[in-house]
Amino acid sequence: MAQITLSANVRKSSGKGAANKLRRSQQIPAILYGPNTAPLMLTVRDLDLRAALKAATGENVILGLQIDQGNGRETKTVMVKELQEDPIKPIYYHVDFYEISMDKELEFDIPIHLVNEPVGVTNGGILQHVKREVNVSCLPRNLVDFLEIDVSRLEIGDSVHIKDIVFPPGIQSNEEEDMTVAVVNAPSIVAEKVEELPEEELAAAAEEGAPAPETPPEEEK
Repeated sequence: MAQITLSANVRKSSGKGAANKLRRSQQIPAILYGPNTAPLMLTVRDLDLRAALKAATGENVILGLQIDQGNGRETKTVMVKELQEDPIKPIYYHVDFYEISMDKELEFDIPIHLVNEPVGVTNGGILQHVKREVNVSCLPRNLVDFLEIDVSRLEIGDSVHIKDIVFPPGIQSNEEEDMTVAVVNAPSIVAEKVEELPEEELAAAAEEGAPAPETPPEEEK
């Protein structure tokens, strides 16, 4: 996984007022922490953060965070641990950076992509993507953006499990081997019997503008 660089500056002010002032100047409040790292308050440029996240091709974003502390620049290898953003507007409120070591295994959730159309779908089946990501352990340098699973050979009733996935070198699954990832189900048609309703309920449905249920014809004697 290619590493992206991002510049950051140390900040001394905190609080809601200071944070709002930073955002108005196109700066995003941030914090850096980790197992062996004391929390450090930072700021990053809004445009720089957006560019870094856009350049990332997966959900697990690893950055080379270049921190300007005034008397020099230091680079930390970090992950974007949490990004607070407006649910509607394209506004970032705060970002958490978590320092990692490239020589220490971590747990990651890797997205699962299903590729190609199963034979069973061609024959009328329905592909159900049950599990969309898998939890793994690996060194950050071995992390991949996603895993592809070819489902083209699945017939109706066939399924793919965690044990069927061929993981890249250096990546180990933390999931149960028999957990289902995808399955091709048979199409099911459920015929519902419409029971005859009393006349008053039929009239009420008509008054409300709803179509009255069809009354099944009487069987011939």
